[in-house]
Amino acid sequence: MTGTGREDARIDRRFALMFLVMLTIAAGNTALQSVLPALGRSLGVADSAVAGAFSVSALLWVIAAPFWANRSDRHGRRAMILLGIGGFSVSLTLCGLFLMAGINHWIGGTAAFGCFIAGRLIYGAFGAAAPPAVQALVAGETTRAERTRALTLLASAFGLGTILGPAIAPYLILGSVGGLEVGLAGPAFLFALFGVAVWITVRRMLPDDRIVAPHDDTHGASSAYPSIGGAPSGASVTAATQSHVEQVGYTDPRIRAWMIAGLVMGHAQAMTGQAIGFLVIDRLNLAPALALEPTGIVLMMGAGAALLAQWGIIPRLNLTPRQLVLTGLVLAAAGTALTGIATSLYTIATAYALASLGFGFTRPGFTAGASLAVGANAQGSVAGKVTSINGASFVLGPSIGVGLYEAQHSLPYLVAGAACVVLIGYAWATLNEAKDALGG
Repeated sequence: MTGTGREDARIDRRFALMFLVMLTIAAGNTALQSVLPALGRSLGVADSAVAGAFSVSALLWVIAAPFWANRSDRHGRRAMILLGIGGFSVSLTLCGLFLMAGINHWIGGTAAFGCFIAGRLIYGAFGAAAPPAVQALVAGETTRAERTRALTLLASAFGLGTILGPAIAPYLILGSVGGLEVGLAGPAFLFALFGVAVWITVRRMLPDDRIVAPHDDTHGASSAYPSIGGAPSGASVTAATQSHVEQVGYTDPRIRAWMIAGLVMGHAQAMTGQAIGFLVIDRLNLAPALALEPTGIVLMMGAGAALLAQWGIIPRLNLTPRQLVLTGLVLAAAGTALTGIATSLYTIATAYALASLGFGFTRPGFTAGASLAVGANAQGSVAGKVTSINGASFVLGPSIGVGLYEAQHSLPYLVAGAACVVLIGYAWATLNEAKDALGG
């Protein structure tokens, strides 16, 4: 019994460490996202350049995530986790230095953001290495009965990070350090330090497993890009717990409608989420230095509403995937349209929370619907497609949203609301209930 107790304690400590890894990556990324609108405005950079910084890192994440997921199955999990956390920390450090160079007028604002984008490429390329390895490590230390629950809890760290990042960011704004103005670059430096601390802890606490063959029935799965409002969908959990036997294409008749719905919904969410920081600054007539706290409040309410839907409301309802999508689209359409016309902090935060609540319904509905449309042997393949769709939405979505915002401030929210209304009709006509899709 003593040996069993010690083994359980070891596994619990390791799980807590893996949870911390996932939480750190998500919180650091979204903290930086929350300060970038104010930083861009203070440096005189075009809003579209700010959105582009995250679009390029999201694109690299989408490309790199499957590569690292496969590599985590063939090589040691510890090495991949260290690579991911290391890339995260190096990227934030470089981003902080480049932003500080712009703040102190060593280089122009445009040059500072150009270098910032280069720093973000490191995050997009290497940050995606950690989540699949973390999943595989946890899966390898749990029984089949425990695995889904453990991986679901682990995936929730990404969702929790989307709340903590914007919540912590305002407290990380630094003044002058050694005669140099740090200001809004503070969150990048401090999360980089936190990443280094996690890297050291992982290196010391996790044994080197390079000489240990991976478990035959466990594998890592690529995770969607961690973004504001990007609550976990559960697709990566499915991919990590199911075998990849039958390969299913995006245009397969069983899942085609679900893929189209997921792509449109994801872009509507990404468009509105990326522009919200600029909307807060402009609608409240705030100086960039004073915008971080109200922006954080709005983002926290949005992320909290999405998690409330997925963690609190949906488990208590008996809705089919199609009903989840339709319900969520109605809420999202109303919320995005109201956000576009809101003029106070209260109305912006409330409307954005309503939109996020709607997207909190649609994401798991899309995931579950696509999963239930195919048999057991195709679960891994479909989960990979769902994760890819979720990630792809944050490649073009932010740039589209901010581009529309530069044309007219309400436009991304009104366009997203209209897209949700059109999608309601499409979903009503094309999405089948699970029993119909399965031929039941």
